[in-house]
Amino acid sequence: MANVEWSAGIDSVSGALAKPSKSGQHSCAKMLLGTHRIAETTNNHCNRMYIRKQMKRSTPPSQDEVAARLRFKTVSAAVATRKKNLSTLTQDQENFLAQKNEPNGKKTFKSYLWSLELAVYDAQH
Repeated sequence: MANVEWSAGIDSVSGALAKPSKSGQHSCAKMLLGTHRIAETTNNHCNRMYIRKQMKRSTPPSQDEVAARLRFKTVSAAVATRKKNLSTLTQDQENFLAQKNEPNGKKTFKSYLWSLELAVYDAQH
């Protein structure tokens, strides 16, 4: 088993250290995931490295998956447009702050805009 020594100043590592690219150029063929944590246990070796081989999809996307992708793409574009719309930005920020501390309120401005645009999309479809 390999032992990873982290340099001074690195408190944690989490996520992909190397990813295969979609185009296949200048990338590795496998994904390398690393984690490091400081835990209150008797074992001080809390480093984990995982390698995941690149997978090729064996089935085409289902109709539900295509619809979900289209929904995400459409709502994401609407949120980006709404964030840049100066005519509604002030009102959106005021409404966000008004609902932020409510029991079911959205805690971030981005999640608030997503909830609004998702409701608009779902009402239209």
